[in-house]
Amino acid sequence: MERTVLGVDLGGTKLLIGQVNESGEILRSKQYPSGFLNQEQALRLILLSIEDYISTVGFVEPYPEVIGLGIVGLIDQSSGQWIMIDPDRKSPIPIANILGDRFQMAIGIDNDVKAATQAELRFGLGQNSKDFIYLNIGTGIAAGFVSEGNLIRGYQNDSGEIGHLSVNYQSNTPCVCGRFGCVEALASGGGMDRRIKLLGQRYPESPLLKLASLGFVDARDIFALADEGDPLARLIAHDAVDAASELIINLVRVTNPELILLGGGVAGSSWMRTELPKRLHIRAMKSVHKGVQLSQLDPAVVGLIGAAAVGFAKQETLY
Repeated sequence: MERTVLGVDLGGTKLLIGQVNESGEILRSKQYPSGFLNQEQALRLILLSIEDYISTVGFVEPYPEVIGLGIVGLIDQSSGQWIMIDPDRKSPIPIANILGDRFQMAIGIDNDVKAATQAELRFGLGQNSKDFIYLNIGTGIAAGFVSEGNLIRGYQNDSGEIGHLSVNYQSNTPCVCGRFGCVEALASGGGMDRRIKLLGQRYPESPLLKLASLGFVDARDIFALADEGDPLARLIAHDAVDAASELIINLVRVTNPELILLGGGVAGSSWMRTELPKRLHIRAMKSVHKGVQLSQLDPAVVGLIGAAAVGFAKQETLY
């Protein structure tokens, strides 16, 4: 009988829990509101949400024996510790032990982007490639590297934090890390939103300023206004694609992948899909035999499927 796991995907705006089978099919799921200031709050949210899921949704046979958890930040996957959300929110928690004691199940945990990379490796286009890069361009930017079929983790399991690679040394766009010209500051959804405020004085008539006064501006709105010819939107959009293309070319030189897989809301936008290939130089990309492809996994649930992939990887160590 096919096995199942319980996947738990903790994002900044939602927590998604679901039972997933070995084919990557979501059998049941439930979404919960997220939002947390620190790891202690996030842990309480996870515990209460899993308890609610079990009591209100429940499991179908075969019942899961493992919980797979995909969460933001730095994870010590081997010891089951959640080290930090980011450098400003660091309070190590033995989250695997806590969840295991509460629910009497084995617990697998990993960083959210590494979890999504495992989803590609187990269920997605990565099944057909032993050497690929999963590049997630969304609110932030990060990557997962697979070589010879194995996920590259690094000394402290912190590989893939490529959002803070500088791709434009002439840029005066500051990054939250303190440097200038980082790809995340230029090409991520969060970075593009911040650039509206940085550049707005030069473009007082741009409709982006009104949108920004109402709150966070989605990259899709920036790209839509760029298509309509708005100068500020076009500047931000073109800089974003330029930065993303420079990043990809640099990563290709480092790891020599067979395939680049793009995920995340910004990467999946029509603007990126149209403009990015124009900027990827043929000579630089000639070794990437399978090219740059958009992930075929549903972006709305790829985090949950990734958490499930983490769970199945944990399950394989139990037998």
